[in-house]
Amino acid sequence: MPAYFHPMIKSPRYVVAALVLLGASDSGVVAQERFFDWTDLQFPPEEYEARRMAFMESLAGLEGSSGVVLIPSANGLSHGDTFRQMDDFNYLTGLELPKSVLVLDMPTRRATLFVPEQDSRFENPGRRNDFPGRPLATDPDLPLRSGIPGVRNYEQLGVALLEWQRLGVRVFVSAGQPGVIRRVATGLVPDWDPQLLSLYHLQTTYPRLRIENAYDAMARVRMIKSPLEVDAMRRAAAATVAAIRATARRVRDGVTERDLEATFEAACKEEGAQRIAFASIVKSGPNSLWPWRILSAHYDRRNRAMRDGELVILDVGCEVGHYVSDVGRTLPVSGRFTPEQRRVLEMEVGIADAIIERIRPGVTLGEIQELVNSMIPVEHRPYMQTGLFFGHHIGLSTGDPALYDAPLKPGMTFTVEPWYYNHDTGISVFTEDEVLVTDGGAELLTGDLPRSPAELERLIR
Repeated sequence: MPAYFHPMIKSPRYVVAALVLLGASDSGVVAQERFFDWTDLQFPPEEYEARRMAFMESLAGLEGSSGVVLIPSANGLSHGDTFRQMDDFNYLTGLELPKSVLVLDMPTRRATLFVPEQDSRFENPGRRNDFPGRPLATDPDLPLRSGIPGVRNYEQLGVALLEWQRLGVRVFVSAGQPGVIRRVATGLVPDWDPQLLSLYHLQTTYPRLRIENAYDAMARVRMIKSPLEVDAMRRAAAATVAAIRATARRVRDGVTERDLEATFEAACKEEGAQRIAFASIVKSGPNSLWPWRILSAHYDRRNRAMRDGELVILDVGCEVGHYVSDVGRTLPVSGRFTPEQRRVLEMEVGIADAIIERIRPGVTLGEIQELVNSMIPVEHRPYMQTGLFFGHHIGLSTGDPALYDAPLKPGMTFTVEPWYYNHDTGISVFTEDEVLVTDGGAELLTGDLPRSPAELERLIR
C-alpha cells in the first residue's frame, strides 16, 4: 500500500484531496529534475579553466596576487522569460546557475562556487508534480562536470564576507566600467536574497569591506577570443548574414518596417539562433535619419510603410550559443539607389574600408581614428559620425568589456560602423561589419554579405 494512503481516509473525495496535496499522479510522484538534464557546458571544462587562470593572471599583473574576486550570476526568471546567464559568470564557468557566485582566490588560484541548495524556480509545495524540485549545491555532477571542485552552499557566502571584512582582504568585483569604485547612492535589492551581491549591498552590509575594481583585468581577457569563441562568433555572423539576405528579398514599396523585422527575426530562428542579439533596428525614409533612442520613444513609430525612392537601414543581429552578431546595411526600397544615394553610400563604405585596412596587431583604435578622420571629404564631415563609437567590441554581448586605448591583438573582435546622417538632404546610410584581428591584419567575419551599392541592389532583386 502506498505511504500516502491511510486507513482513516474512507471517502473517495478525501482520497482525491490527499493525492492533490501530496503531489501524486496516475504515474506516481514525479522525480526531481537534475541540473544537467537540460543544460551543459558550451565548451569543454578546460576552456573555462584556462579563462579563469588567464583572468587571475591578468588581475595579478595589474593589482598583485592578494585578494578574492566575486563574480555573480543572474537571478534567473520564472515568469515566461528564457533564462540567460550574466556574461562574466558565463564566460568563466559556462553554467546556467541562478543566484550563485563564483569566488576566485588569488593567492591559491582556486575557484569556488557558492550555489543555492535548491533551485527555487523548481519548487511549489502546492504543485509538486509540476514543480518537483532541483538540487544544486548537493548535486554530485556539478563539481565533476563543471571542472570546479569547490561547491558550497550559498548561505555560507555571508560568513565568508564578514571574515574578509575582518581580515581586510581585498574583494574585487567587475564594476562594468574602468576606474575607482565609488559609493553607490541607491540600489534595488530583490527580495529573493538578503545577501544579494551588488555594489549597493556590499557597501551597505559590509561597510568596511575593501572593494576594488576588476574591470580592466576582465576586459583584457574577454577582448581576446579563443579559437572556440571565434568559431561561435562565425556561426552567429553566418546566421545574421543569412537572415539579412532573407529580409532584403522582402524590401519593396508598401512593406512596413515591422514586416522586415518579423522576417529577419524568423530567419534568425530558422538559422539556429536561440534569440536575437538586441531589439532589431529597422528604419526607413525619414525614420532612417534618427537614432534608435528617438525612434523607440513611441509605441508605434517603428511601423511605417516604406516608399520607392527611400532608403531602409537594418541594424540587426542573431544570438547563437550565447554569442552575438551585430550587422548593418542600407538598402534602396525601389531596388535601385539614386545617384546621390549611391555617392554617399560609396563614400561611407570607403571610410569603413579605410578603417578595416588599417587594422593590425600593435596599433590602437585611436591611431586608426586619427588617420581616418582626415580622409572624410570636407563637405561630408558635419554628417559623418566616426568617433571611437565607430565600432565596439563584441562577443557574449554587443558591448563586450574593452579598453579602447589598448593595442590591438589577434583574437580581438569588434564592429566597424561609420554612420552618416544628413538631415539637410534627407539621406542617411549605415554599414556595419564584424572584424577579427588576425596575425597579419583583419578578417571580415561578415564578408559574405554584399556591401557595395551594386551588390546591394542585386541582393534585393
